[in-house]
Parts: sequence; C-alpha cells; structure tokens
Amino acid sequence: MSVELSQSGQVLTATGLSAGYDGRPIVQDVNIEATPGKVVSIVGPNGSGKSTLLKSLVGVVPVLGGTVSVGAKDITNMTPEKVAALGVGYVPQIDDVFPPLTVKENLEIGGYLLARRDVATRIEAVLEFFPRLKVMLTRKAGKLSGGERKMLAMGRVLMLSPSVLVLDEPTANLAPIVATQLLEEYIRGFADHGSTVLLVEQRAKAALRISDWTCVLGGGRVVLEGAPRDLEQDPVFVESFLGGGTARHQAP
Repeated sequence: MSVELSQSGQVLTATGLSAGYDGRPIVQDVNIEATPGKVVSIVGPNGSGKSTLLKSLVGVVPVLGGTVSVGAKDITNMTPEKVAALGVGYVPQIDDVFPPLTVKENLEIGGYLLARRDVATRIEAVLEFFPRLKVMLTRKAGKLSGGERKMLAMGRVLMLSPSVLVLDEPTANLAPIVATQLLEEYIRGFADHGSTVLLVEQRAKAALRISDWTCVLGGGRVVLEGAPRDLEQDPVFVESFLGGGTARHQAP
C-alpha cells in the first residue's frame, strides 16, 4: 500500500452482544474481538444473523444487550455517523454506492467529515490504491461492473482513513477471479498495513485463506471459532463449509 489510506488499527470488541429488530434478538450473546493487523472473518449459513451482527456493531441495528467498543470507547448504539467519525468504516452488502452519482461524487460524499481542502488529497490517495477508478471519475456508479463498484464502495469508506474496516459480503455476485483479487490483494492488504478488518463472507474457503481468526455463526450465536488451520481439521466445519451439506455452494 503506497499511500496511507487508514489509521493505525484499533481493537473492535463485542461482548455479550444481542441485537435485532423491534426488540426481538436475531443475534444473541456474541463475543467477538478484531485486532489491528488481523482479518477476522464470520461465516455461516444464510439467515444465521451475520449481516445483523455487523449492522449492530456500526449503529444501523439496535443493540439489545451487551456492549460494543472501539479501543477504549464504548460505541454501543451510537449513530452510524458517530461510529464513522471514531474510525470505523462500514461497507454494506447492498446499497454500498450511489448509482446516479459519478465515481468522483461518490468519493466526495465519502469525505463528508473532512475539511474541503482535504477532500481532493484523499481522493488522490484512494485512486492510487484503486487505479482502475482513475479513468472512471466521471462515470456514473450505476454503470460500473460489480468489481469496480465494490472498489468504489471501499474507496468511499477509505476517504475517512478508518482504523477499522467492517465488510459485509464484499464478494457477493462477483466472478471468482475478481472475488479472489478483492480478498487477497485489497482486503488482506488492509490488515497487512495495520488496519483492523472484520469480514462477513460466504466463500468460506476464500475467507479462511486470508483470515487470522474465523467465527462460525449459527442461529444467531457463535457456534464454532478458531484459527483457520484448526477449523480446517474440524470434521463438522469441513462437512458444513468446505465439502458437503448445504454450504457446498459457498466455497469457490
């Protein structure tokens, strides 16, 4: 990474976390810690609460119990804007860019908390990391390919130099070769340069390749966790996510 796109990582911690909608918990009693320079991945079947968990960490879904902290700061149920201002960048699975706006306009919106004089400098830094976007500054985001759109979504978040990156299904609907590049070159690269990365990913094999720690969510709870090399030796994990059962389609 030739430019500083992120701050030094902070520890993101969820302790005894329950969260959901209308007072009904979708995830319950979840404990997760993501640390600087590491990728922590969350895998699990559809409907297990993965996206709800991430949304609760960044203030999109209400926390019903437990706490969320970044560094020494309690961010439980803070607004998404305040969470972003504290250095947590969140890239949702959908609605991650503004399709009617140009690439440049999307990046400018991403820098909404910056002083006006700093926006151009940050855009240049993002474009150095994602050079493919340089020739697309005037193109509408809705006209981008899936991979280009995800680069823009991450670039928009990087405008605020986050210390923590929270990514929900970044490879959804991407071709395998594009998904691999995104995970191994960019997302792993963020961690290797000191950022804290928390990732929800359906491609279990691909997620394990770039992760330092993996949590398996099932029924809204962490049912299994460990270092990828250990999980790959666990018969239950292998059968469910790497070889058989309903999760066969999740791994490329």
